[in-house]
Amino acid sequence: MTDFTQALTRLRRPQLLIRAARFGMANYNRKRDLRRLTRGESIPAPESAVRRLMDLEAELEYSRRTHDAAYSPSRHVDILIALMAEARALVARGPVAA
Repeated sequence: MTDFTQALTRLRRPQLLIRAARFGMANYNRKRDLRRLTRGESIPAPESAVRRLMDLEAELEYSRRTHDAAYSPSRHVDILIALMAEARALVARGPVAA
């Protein structure tokens, strides 16, 4: 198990966020959504995308827990959708040869 999969299995988020993200995965489009969510000029490689999404999600989780007025539940769900979809794609792809 890699570091990112261990980190993903340790994530504990409200059930409503997780259910919304699972529901939204059906409409996830890597090409369309990843660049917008990571605010990058190009679409990152899957490993880089997962790391970046995990960082973004951690920031959003901190904002949620501290009741930050700038917290956006819809962005949090969008990030979770992308994170779950990218992680699923990485697992399906299998281990990367060293």
